[in-house]
Amino acid sequence: MGKPLDPPGDGGDIEPIDLKAALEERYLAYALSTIMGRALPDVRDGLKPVHRRIVHAMRVLRLDPGQGYKKCARIVGDVMGKFHPHGDASIYDALVRLSQDFSVRYPLVDGQGNFGNIDGDSAAAMRYTEARMTDVAVLMLRGIDEDAVDFRPTYNEEDQEPVVLPGAFPNLLANGSSGIAVGMATNIPPHNAAELCDAALKLIESPEADTDTLLRFVQGPDFPTGGVVVDSRAQIREAYDTGRGSFRVRARWEKEEQGRGGYVVVVTEIPYQVQKSKLIEKIADLLQARKLPLLADIRDESAEDVRVVLEPKSRTVDAELLMESLFRLTDLETRFPLNMNVLSGGKVPKVLSLKEALTEWLAHLRDVLVRRTNHRLGQIERRLEVLSGYIIAFLNLDEVIRIIREEDEPKQELMRTFELTDVQAEAILNMRLRSLRKLEEFELKREHDALSAEKAEKEALLGSTERQWAAIAGEIREVRETFSKKTKLGKRRTLFADAPSRALDDIAVAMIEKEPVTVVLSQKGFLRAMRGHVADPATLTFREGDSLKFAIPAMTTDKLVFLSTGGRAFTLGADKLPSGRGLGEPLRLAIDMDDDQDIVLGFVVDPAGKRLVASSDGSGFVVSENEMLSGTRKGKQIMNVAGQVRLMLAVPITGDSVAVVGENRKMLVFPLIQVPEMTRGKGVRLQRFKDGGLSDVRIFRMAEGLSWHDTAGRLFTRSEAELLEWRGDRAQAGRMVPKGFPKSGRFG
Repeated sequence: MGKPLDPPGDGGDIEPIDLKAALEERYLAYALSTIMGRALPDVRDGLKPVHRRIVHAMRVLRLDPGQGYKKCARIVGDVMGKFHPHGDASIYDALVRLSQDFSVRYPLVDGQGNFGNIDGDSAAAMRYTEARMTDVAVLMLRGIDEDAVDFRPTYNEEDQEPVVLPGAFPNLLANGSSGIAVGMATNIPPHNAAELCDAALKLIESPEADTDTLLRFVQGPDFPTGGVVVDSRAQIREAYDTGRGSFRVRARWEKEEQGRGGYVVVVTEIPYQVQKSKLIEKIADLLQARKLPLLADIRDESAEDVRVVLEPKSRTVDAELLMESLFRLTDLETRFPLNMNVLSGGKVPKVLSLKEALTEWLAHLRDVLVRRTNHRLGQIERRLEVLSGYIIAFLNLDEVIRIIREEDEPKQELMRTFELTDVQAEAILNMRLRSLRKLEEFELKREHDALSAEKAEKEALLGSTERQWAAIAGEIREVRETFSKKTKLGKRRTLFADAPSRALDDIAVAMIEKEPVTVVLSQKGFLRAMRGHVADPATLTFREGDSLKFAIPAMTTDKLVFLSTGGRAFTLGADKLPSGRGLGEPLRLAIDMDDDQDIVLGFVVDPAGKRLVASSDGSGFVVSENEMLSGTRKGKQIMNVAGQVRLMLAVPITGDSVAVVGENRKMLVFPLIQVPEMTRGKGVRLQRFKDGGLSDVRIFRMAEGLSWHDTAGRLFTRSEAELLEWRGDRAQAGRMVPKGFPKSGRFG
């Protein structure tokens, strides 16, 4: 190996550069070029440079919807040679995607030939396929010949290309976009064009309209492949308000009866950007691995439409439960992210809200309108100048002919004699002899008057913001009619629904063998689940010095809620409890409960049930048992208590009236409707006490009367009429308890 060459002694052209500065500068240039030229769409036309160049090249090739198709190889060649100096494969991929009705909500390219399918098969080679523009692409280009947008030199400066398209169609939101740049990404789902037009019209009418107002028109995403969005309206609103969020998209399915009580589930729409073949492959793998105990078989019966048939294990399997297990484990449910990171004004990357995106599109439409109007005004003025010259010539025809025939410099003489401009004199000299008929004078005057009226109209438009917005509103209404929900293309494909709330629990339940157990908690906090339903809890054995706190009959598939004195609800599955063979394990090992708190009571959750929770100071509220469920060891705060106050009772709602007894042995009866239903809080005062606190609460039906047992076990019942003196409104003090009421101060 030879000796390395020394640098020239005089230093030559070597320039020392700081490596850190050079790397920073070059990397920043690369990052900016990626952001601007590849990954992020422009908010005005919703296109990235490659898509814009494809549409522009097709316009140059005159591939209008009514014209014939041209080979995609020709289009790709033009795009690559004139506008986009990158690989032909990447250009063709972009062109193919613009034509796929399962990838793009409103295709910009009308393809002929094999352009791929929803199974993930790729398109045929570009030499076999042909394409032309769709009506959407024509709308995107409307006015481009009328100085609507700026043009810039192409990469080799041999040609011109548009910086942005006029974009009369709300393409950014209608077709969505996705891309990853350096340090930032964008992901915008497709939407319904008619809904976007309605929202834009609302913004023109009242620019201060907020997200809530706009969401009356824009329901949410409208994916090309349909599906069902199962997010709440609040989550959807939050996503559109901030420009960031995500949507849970599920496959659409229906139950198909097979006779003899049997059925199959047919999936007719799958989530956006999910390849059907891979989805079926994944379900088949899970089936083989025995991870889908409710499913027997899967078949793909799709033709042009999607039809995936799912066969349940038996006719007794709940179809909803089967689908929930599939949604949980497969891409039949996906989460589509929303990140409205776009080039605001074509220059600045920015995350926009729905309102900001529509506002910027409207501002662009206004710029385009003003530029097109100015362009037309220029044309009118040039034509009016020529027409004025023609009219002068017609009024002095003989003199004009004489000057042209006899003068050496007729142009100068015409300009001097009739005070014409250079343009007018040139036009008169270029006039054909055949136009010298008498009729032409009337034609010229008529055209002059029509153009003068149009000029006045255009000048009025430029001078009035209201007129400009009215004109834009007219154009948007036209687009809305073209893509209205009555048309096949414009019809909404994605629906909205609430996901069944029982989902995860019921799937877990389906995996558990159902058998009876008795859940036992001791005074010292030891928990166990005895097999079977124990008839007499008195037969249970405990550690020395310990005793029974409560025993609950349950099934292994049940969820149990334990309420603490601190107002927290802890959820445990009956199948997860320690076995009843020993004396149990400390409950505190299963839950995170503060040392100064204790368990008050436990019960099996009834999804439809409600309870009145009450604290020792006499406050309370109604809460749904479902609201008490939580998935963490820390549980869920249900009742807010402080100081010496503690949660004391959680009485099932089994009637329409409430009887409250205080430690002062005063009783109050009032309608249950006076107690509010809440998910969390301190509640309202049930009974007022001068001293002491709450002793007991009973919920009963007024028509049946109030019953209790005394210490001797005798039953007492007071009818509606007999309870008159204790009846009142919530938060009153009440009256002393009736005769025969237990000395314990509890209803027994």
